[in-house]
Amino acid sequence: MISETKRLYMREMKQTDFPSLCKILQDEHTMYAYEGAFSDMEVQEWLDRQIYRYQHWNFGLWAVILKENDEMIGQCGLTMQPWKEAEVLEIGYLFNRDHWHNGYAIEAAQACKQYAFERLGADAVCSIIRDTNIASQKVAIRNGMTKADTWIKYYRGIHMLHYRYVVQNNTIRGV
Repeated sequence: MISETKRLYMREMKQTDFPSLCKILQDEHTMYAYEGAFSDMEVQEWLDRQIYRYQHWNFGLWAVILKENDEMIGQCGLTMQPWKEAEVLEIGYLFNRDHWHNGYAIEAAQACKQYAFERLGADAVCSIIRDTNIASQKVAIRNGMTKADTWIKYYRGIHMLHYRYVVQNNTIRGV
């Protein structure tokens, strides 16, 4: 187990999580900010990328498990992401639509922020969110982040405006 909250725990994803991951990444509605659902091959590449991240960075997007029934309801975690001329530490989150509007995303994202600051000693952490993804922007704001800047990312043949929300680690700065 990587992290635990009142209702959730997070752990590394493994190959047996593929069906649960498909329920998230292959849902057209859930994946609107990615311009559509993923194929089986794209889901497998996503899973393989997380496993690589665990080996390379000791973190990545983790499986979010609902304690009450041990169901994987989403993914949330830390990744290194390109942003303009740099790489930044990002909190990412994506949940099964059946579990939206229950506060799970903010609960998991806050745990990831705490992990980044306390375990990794990060100076700051961000969330990079497409301009049309209002729900994820609200999670970032509730996680103490403020909009810092914008960038156009090119993905799936489309130029997409993204916002970078950032929060500083005030414990390191002694504030």
